[in-house]
Amino acid sequence: MDSPLTLTVANCYMFFFEQDIIKQINNGDRLYLRYIDDIFIKINWPTQHLLKEIYRWNKFDSSIKLEVQVGYSTNFLDLYIENKNDELFTEVYHKPSYESYYLPFNSVYSTHIKKNILF
Repeated sequence: MDSPLTLTVANCYMFFFEQDIIKQINNGDRLYLRYIDDIFIKINWPTQHLLKEIYRWNKFDSSIKLEVQVGYSTNFLDLYIENKNDELFTEVYHKPSYESYYLPFNSVYSTHIKKNILF
């Protein structure tokens, strides 16, 4: 990002962008989450209706493209989310590029260094 203000401006813009979407889905047993430019929506609409609405939402602004993944499970940020009988279950999700950086306890570093590292 070019400026420290960029993220704040982007969040403000997305706040106004998402208001129509939130109003439309905010009836009943629905869930809407957003972190910067990642959006998660749990909703029980027929697939065709959902795809039609996402197509319409994509017309709000040509520089913002909403992509859809319909199903009972998905990866959102660092979570694996699964919908089982209308209950959401989560697990930690590691992206394929994830590398766990840690110090093996049998390494040659001093014991006091190994004891002060969180695992």
